[in-house]
Amino acid sequence: MFPAFGLYSHIQANRRRSIALLLGLFFLVYVIVFAGALALRGMGEGQFDSLSMNLRGAYGDMLYAAPIATIGVLAWIFIAYFGHQKLIDAVTGAHEISRQDDPRLYRMLENLCISRGMATPKLKIMETDALNAFASGLEEKQYTVTLTRGLVERLEDDEIEAVIAHELTHIRNEDVRMMVIAVIIAGVVSFAGELLFRSLRYGGRMRLLSGGMRRGGGRGGGRAGGGAAVALLVAAAIVLVAWLLSLVIRFALSRSREYLADAGAVELTKRPDAMISALLKISGRAEMPKTPSSIMEMCIENPRSGFTALLATHPAIEDRVAALERHAGGRRPPPDKLTLRPSAAELLAQEKAAQEKAAEGAAQQGGRNTPPFPPTPWSGLPGMPGSGSDGDGGGNAAPTPWSGNSPWGKN
Repeated sequence: MFPAFGLYSHIQANRRRSIALLLGLFFLVYVIVFAGALALRGMGEGQFDSLSMNLRGAYGDMLYAAPIATIGVLAWIFIAYFGHQKLIDAVTGAHEISRQDDPRLYRMLENLCISRGMATPKLKIMETDALNAFASGLEEKQYTVTLTRGLVERLEDDEIEAVIAHELTHIRNEDVRMMVIAVIIAGVVSFAGELLFRSLRYGGRMRLLSGGMRRGGGRGGGRAGGGAAVALLVAAAIVLVAWLLSLVIRFALSRSREYLADAGAVELTKRPDAMISALLKISGRAEMPKTPSSIMEMCIENPRSGFTALLATHPAIEDRVAALERHAGGRRPPPDKLTLRPSAAELLAQEKAAQEKAAEGAAQQGGRNTPPFPPTPWSGLPGMPGSGSDGDGGGNAAPTPWSGNSPWGKN
């Protein structure tokens, strides 16, 4: 869309992109309104008209409905502006934490914000074992950094700090605002397209089957039925193109934003090795199956494979690591340094296993036979300790003067 060179030009380009995205939202909505008007004419009063007449009629209907559509879009933007974070929290299950809840994390966030001279955003935790993070918000009071529980528990402190710095750079560069607007566009188009396709599914089928028969099946009726059918197909095609265009808009957003966020994290923390190590540990562990794709596109890593990799919104982790090695002087850690810290669940399981092992050892120790009595002068006598099971001086008793042929040892 708009080329960007350098940090400040990237911020300015993001602002222009945000404006272009909002204008594109209105355009897509008008296109869908036109498709809806065309579909309604094909299923209703225009089912006996030609395709050209239906197109002209749908255009007039679109102009008539444009003010209503504009008000609807503005209302959607208003709701999204004030409620998007609640929707994100509801979908992801993230919850806010304070300094009292986790002083270590909050201190990392606060120190980075002080060094950058920016207001401290809200800090939230998403309860999942995946290693990921994202930032959200449209203006300063709404900005939020969300970390997953897996990332907080399994990365080292300097790596967590690098991830937080990455997300703060997205906020500073206004990438977050642009991505939220793109999500709003996708939501509007998907909602309108779903409504239209449902109407075509339930109402258009019978119109297509019976539209050409209502005039007695004459020659003109056949042409009319054909015109209505084509109008419905054109309406469906327009909605499909609009939906695909909304996806293209999201995927066309500059992928350089991730490179710049990585570089911004290094600038804040002065630790390129920590950023590299964090990316390598996150790689392959970032997937969150229950999280919508619109949220995954805002994350530090959005893994894709196969055909979907062609539409990836993030560059590959290896490319990002190579850029940090080449431009930031970072060094890739050896494989043995990429071991994750045990999670809380793993620590609990280890502790439980140790307790069970200790309890089993104690049970075995308690169940053993008591050691034999030391030999005494009476060991061989019947009924005395050490005399054996039959009391005849057998067993494990030591020889005594009363053992063997002693008169007291005989029956």
